[in-house]
Amino acid sequence: MTTTDDPSQTGARRPVRPAGAVPAGDGPALPAPSGWFCLALSRELARGAVLTRRFADEDVVLYRTRAGTVRATRPYCPHMGAHLGYGSTVEGESLVCPFHRFAFGPDGTCVSDPDGVPLRTRVNHFPVLERNGFLHIWNGRDGEPPAWELPAVPGPQVRPTAHWAVETDTHPQEVVENIADFRHLGTLHRLAVRQLSPPIADGPYLRTNLRSNAGRIPFFGQLSWEESTLMAGLGWNLTELELPHYGLAVHLWGLPTPIGPWRTVLRVAAACEVTDPRRVPGLNLPAVRAALTRAVARSTLRMTARIIRQDVPIWDHKRYEPRPRLAAGDHSVGVYRHWARQFYPPGPPTGHDPA
Repeated sequence: MTTTDDPSQTGARRPVRPAGAVPAGDGPALPAPSGWFCLALSRELARGAVLTRRFADEDVVLYRTRAGTVRATRPYCPHMGAHLGYGSTVEGESLVCPFHRFAFGPDGTCVSDPDGVPLRTRVNHFPVLERNGFLHIWNGRDGEPPAWELPAVPGPQVRPTAHWAVETDTHPQEVVENIADFRHLGTLHRLAVRQLSPPIADGPYLRTNLRSNAGRIPFFGQLSWEESTLMAGLGWNLTELELPHYGLAVHLWGLPTPIGPWRTVLRVAAACEVTDPRRVPGLNLPAVRAALTRAVARSTLRMTARIIRQDVPIWDHKRYEPRPRLAAGDHSVGVYRHWARQFYPPGPPTGHDPA
């Protein structure tokens, strides 16, 4: 289950929300949150390439310079409004508009034009972070610079070998809330899970720990494992599945990105690495190691995609409850809602209180 297609660009299914299922009020109850959000895989953007992706109901133009640096800019040329994602070229370190060939340098300023006198103007860049084979942009309040970084885990050398994406009528906060709402794993997905410790919040980061007894991986059959999930804002989370008996660790990324009002692309990716080659015969051989880790990553992603496909109809038709009536076992949801408040502008209540 590996794909490089982005559902927001390929005409994926767009279900219509039924009457009464839209968020309360005249529009989405939640705006696009601040934080880091994935717009593409690194391998989708070669040197000299230009790529357009949707974010928060607007286009973002990604391009990679000849030196390999990734830039992200708002889509319209300040000269006469040409869309920089359609027909622009990369020349050296500059993005060149297809309409009148004004060139914009690494800092966004106009560096040249056909008449030899650059305009005193610029395009507005987003902060960009390339990590583990993903391209992330920063969405700040009123253009503020990044206030925090994505965690440097599981390490720069680890890149996913299996990818999948789905588009759904929901908001990133609702997607990530499924991690805190661990009780639905039993009722909806029939997974036997147990919370090992309450969620721990640390600024823009939130960590949860579960034990699961419902995983099936090729060669190993039915397994149980402990999984720790680290959330960094509402656009990035990483689940670590430890299999010490087999000397393996699986890394599973969840990357929800808002592409429009109450519309989200969820990218999921998996990687597997060997932590103790003595546990499985042959893991010292590169070919065996590569084949096994890819198979485990793909199987884990396939299992995860099957679970998410069960979530999608719920997301597509549910209503956001700004003040849910939480049950006795929903403490983690309350912690999550309180933690999520920080990613929205201060001011009138936006409905994050669980009570």
